[in-house]
Amino acid sequence: MKGGILFLLLFVSLTVFSQKGNIDTAQIIIPGRYNSAEAQAKPYVIMISADGFRYDYAKKYNAVNLREFSSRGVQAEAMIPSYPSITFPNHWSLITGLYPSHHGLIDNYFYDYQKKEGYAMSDRKNAEDGKWYGGIPLWGLAEKQGMISASLMWVGSASDAGGIRPTYYYPYHEKFTPSEKVEKVVNWLKLPSDKRPHFISLYFPEVDGSGHHYGPDTKETENAVHWVDEAIGDLVQKVNKLGLKNVNYIFVSDHGMIKVDGDNPLEIPSILLNRDRFDYYNSQTLLRVYVKNPAEVRAVYKELKAHKTDDYEVYLDKRLPAYLHFATRDDLYNRIGQILLVPKAPKVFLPKGKTTSIGKHGYDPRIVPEMKATFLAWGPEFKSNLVISEFSNVNVYPLVAEILNLKIHQPIDGKIKVLRKTLKK
Repeated sequence: MKGGILFLLLFVSLTVFSQKGNIDTAQIIIPGRYNSAEAQAKPYVIMISADGFRYDYAKKYNAVNLREFSSRGVQAEAMIPSYPSITFPNHWSLITGLYPSHHGLIDNYFYDYQKKEGYAMSDRKNAEDGKWYGGIPLWGLAEKQGMISASLMWVGSASDAGGIRPTYYYPYHEKFTPSEKVEKVVNWLKLPSDKRPHFISLYFPEVDGSGHHYGPDTKETENAVHWVDEAIGDLVQKVNKLGLKNVNYIFVSDHGMIKVDGDNPLEIPSILLNRDRFDYYNSQTLLRVYVKNPAEVRAVYKELKAHKTDDYEVYLDKRLPAYLHFATRDDLYNRIGQILLVPKAPKVFLPKGKTTSIGKHGYDPRIVPEMKATFLAWGPEFKSNLVISEFSNVNVYPLVAEILNLKIHQPIDGKIKVLRKTLKK
């Protein structure tokens, strides 16, 4: 693509994750693992996430490869992110089949009052510590059943979440270009059959970074879409040349993107600035309040309600709409907080004097359609020329397990009946 190198240089600082210090780019391989004879005969699934790839981007920006491949397979009108429609919670929902309130990764940044520790997505120590992540990720499900897996930068894949890491993985960094990631996936698939991964998860941050910094309706975001699309085209072409049987692709995103009103932000209510009484966590499209004295919750809620503007809603956590699965009854880890301030798009909460990015996400996707994500799938296991209606992203997990004939023994929120219709058998 013309200007690709220039765009790469511009993009280095644009992605959602910050990087601290020197980054080790070496692959990590867990020794002593082999595919069982049964696993060697099973299909392959390459699950690809393009962060921030809004449900309409493939058509809007004419992603020729994705449109061609999915036209021969399955296209969803949209995929509904879990709430909040934020990167880390949704990548972990896709890979575990659990809502954020059930897997514990309820935000990119949060505090656990039982552990008395905070989690930050940009902290490598947090990101690689499996104690923060509930559920069994798909690579763990595969490995525990004798199937080799690999991951390139998926959220949590460098951790021991679920008790086991992928056989092949990398600590998160942004040094590899999309084409370099393609080469690494192809090299995994060139391995001998007993060492070759049958489940691969792959992550691209470029579209999200561009959407944040330039907005969703810009040439820069269009370029990012094309860049990822070209990488997918290159991947499929090179994998086809390997002559492997039954390779299937699932292309997803975690959320969409909308241009926000950063010039006229919502003020954080002054009552919350009393840190002796409150902790608050502001992702700008959602503000979570933890009241330190539980006896004050009702009074604080009433005060916040009385002084709110028409640009946002105030909810007691237990009264948040049930379909969001983000209320007290859902909060298995007690990490959400008791009061939620929910801005109406395109409004955001900002501290005085602070600025924000042009594009944001995090809103309720059932109210703000720009939050909706992408689901496309193709390969021998999928039906052809099938368009399906919207569905929740937790249902991708049982779909992958069904293709790979992996048994799910732990509780999940996803249901195979939702996407079974996409499969030939």
